Amino acid sequence: MVSSAFIGSSFIIKKKGLRKAGVSGPRASSGGYGYLLEPLWWIGMITMVVGEISNFVAYIYAPAVLVTPLGALSIIVSAVLAHFLLKEKLQKMGVLGCLLCIVGSTVIVLHAPEERSITSVEEIWELAIQPAFLLYTASVVAIALVLILYFSPRYGQTNILVYIGICSVTGSLTVMSIKAVGIAIKLTIEGINQAKYFQTWVFAMVAITCIITQLNYLNMALDTFNTAVVSPIYYAGFTSFTILASAIMFKDYSGQGASSIASELCGFLTVLSGTAVLHSTREPDPLTLPDLYTPLSPRVSWYIQGNGEHWKQKDGDGSPPDFITILRQDHFK
Repeated sequence: MVSSAFIGSSFIIKKKGLRKAGVSGPRASSGGYGYLLEPLWWIGMITMVVGEISNFVAYIYAPAVLVTPLGALSIIVSAVLAHFLLKEKLQKMGVLGCLLCIVGSTVIVLHAPEERSITSVEEIWELAIQPAFLLYTASVVAIALVLILYFSPRYGQTNILVYIGICSVTGSLTVMSIKAVGIAIKLTIEGINQAKYFQTWVFAMVAITCIITQLNYLNMALDTFNTAVVSPIYYAGFTSFTILASAIMFKDYSGQGASSIASELCGFLTVLSGTAVLHSTREPDPLTLPDLYTPLSPRVSWYIQGNGEHWKQKDGDGSPPDFITILRQDHFK
């Protein structure tokens, strides 16, 4: 609950910080990093860190298939705050979406599997190098690289699934590595030193790399698209991939009855339905002026004079003679 409140609030604070930073320099969506000098963005980051620390503690004591779906509560916080602070209107069907998220989360909590007992980071390492999880990891890395290197430069500004897809797939590896580091810290505090194992540091490096990647592309998504859309879609993708990764690595559903698994899946589908309702009821994103730092393509204008002759003008030419009709080439793109 604490994690959801802080993370949901951080989306809104960071969005306001990104807006302020975009006024005086290149926007994050255009590859700018001016938001790093914006205090409001850092307040949002601190808020998110507090929320993620709460998540970190939860992952130590509970399975990821329970902790991650409960992140749906952050969607509700984000949607409500966006309605009041960002003027991104939450309609009546959006309220229904929030209620569906709450109902689905409750079902998931009631039927979540028990956390398995782990006694060392080496045990987690053995789970991580299973052929099935290695195949999943390789697939995630491949998908992330394709999205980052090919799709992001071409379609990132127009298709929300590009940035969110990068955050979602890398986020699943973030959760697995953070859970491993958290368990290592817990065991070390209990007197069983885990820092001596190289596996602990490998998990830590994977977590740091994935977190930096997530933050970068999440900032770009928030700066480009409506917060009320980014939050639920990010939640749906991130949760789906995390549940899949946890089921492969930790075998969370091993030993559970068919009815419990079915109930938890129904709860998750209910949450996804709630996020879909929130998405479908959003208002269209307002049109924005072109980024001052983005080069404009040249335009060619054709003018039809009264005597039927044509006169062509390029940008930068002087004033044309008398004309009746103006046709701009860029209107037909």
